[in-house]
Amino acid sequence: MTIAFQVEEDGDTPFYLRLAAAIERAILDGALAPGDKLPPQRDIAFDLGVTVGTIGRAYQVARERGLTTGEVGRGTYVRDPKASFLERHERPRAPESLRTRHTLDSTPLLRLDSTSAPDIGQAAEIGQTIADVVHDEPHRIIDYVRGVPHAWREAGAEWLSCGGYRPSPDDVVPTVGADAAIQAIIGMTTHPGDRIVLEDLSYSAVARASTMIGRLPLTVGMDEEGMLPDELDRCAARQHPKLLFLMPAANNPTGRRLSPERREAIVAVARRHNLTIVEDHVYGALTGDEAAPIAALAPERTFMVGGLSKAVAAGVRAGWIATPRGQAVRANVAHSMLSGSRSFLNMETAARLVLSGDADAIRVRIIAELKARGAVFDQVFGTTSEGPAAVMPFRWIELPQPWTSPAFQIAARNNGILIDGEDEYRSVRTDRMTHGVRIGLSSVPGRDELGSALQILKGLYDSGSVSFDSVA
Repeated sequence: MTIAFQVEEDGDTPFYLRLAAAIERAILDGALAPGDKLPPQRDIAFDLGVTVGTIGRAYQVARERGLTTGEVGRGTYVRDPKASFLERHERPRAPESLRTRHTLDSTPLLRLDSTSAPDIGQAAEIGQTIADVVHDEPHRIIDYVRGVPHAWREAGAEWLSCGGYRPSPDDVVPTVGADAAIQAIIGMTTHPGDRIVLEDLSYSAVARASTMIGRLPLTVGMDEEGMLPDELDRCAARQHPKLLFLMPAANNPTGRRLSPERREAIVAVARRHNLTIVEDHVYGALTGDEAAPIAALAPERTFMVGGLSKAVAAGVRAGWIATPRGQAVRANVAHSMLSGSRSFLNMETAARLVLSGDADAIRVRIIAELKARGAVFDQVFGTTSEGPAAVMPFRWIELPQPWTSPAFQIAARNNGILIDGEDEYRSVRTDRMTHGVRIGLSSVPGRDELGSALQILKGLYDSGSVSFDSVA
């Protein structure tokens, strides 16, 4: 039987995948009927001018998609496809805009590796507030910040309030975002050579930046509720760390939340070993966590950090630290020494947004948008997100065999999609691997485009590494 497969021209997609797609089209169009035998691999390789190995890979993809069946000694035959079977196994094809490859000089086309606040039109409120600041304070926006206005501290106290906890404005320090706040705390409470403890999977930029100033990261294990108190206790007894970094409201990248009981247990360990605690609450601005934060349970040793990046706009670059009583001056000096002067325009804009209620109004709209985007993810991946997890701007998935996190990340990138692999969140080498990836939902321009990207990722997830080509 002679078959002329119509292989599409596409220099970015490997030939074997294009041939597999041509076989699929021939079946769906009726050119190949159930029971038809495909040409021998050697014959079709000669006709198409490619290697037999390339044809073998294409035939393997066709079998993985349920289109054909192979019998040793007899050849490859078209299966009798049920419509529901084909619908279930049909690999989605990326839109042309998503199939463009990236180089070191190009701009990523689709970023599912970011969790900044989505665009819900908040630029209008932010722009009006900026215009008001420029109008009201024309001289202060062009000068260095000299002193910290009380309104900035009051705004921080308001934004960090949660679970019945509200810091005193006198203990609040405005910062250039949450990252700068965290590094200021580490700089003021530890010395070169001191050890810092993080969860096994955590925001590893904290560890990397700390290493640059001579601190040594350690990690302890975690379960579905987050950090394991017993393992933290053993680590503290043996390694004598000085500081503990936690994300109780929602761990990044897993989204796991520390239960009230787990928070109490960790606080007990911290007191026993005299650990300073940094409580990163950036995602807490979205979750509406009603449990008492660590800062309320251990106010004498906890620095709570928050900002506007996830719930209002990352570009405003404003955050706050709620310090233990009497530590605000030291924290303010450390922040200034490590991060430089604050921007009056940014901090005044942030304070006005919070105190006017505009930040809360934006947050409500962002939460609604994130829930809608999470519903798109649940529909594509067949999952169910409830409670705080439903408003997270990302999802953590553990990959099936034989995928590894780096391979899946590369396969996604080869399809024009950037995601974060597990290694992005490991502060030290470890044998405890989960083979997971984090998929960001918030930075894609719209839900339809997000859905298309997620369909591609789900196709990779389902088909396994047969869909992965690492050859450049």
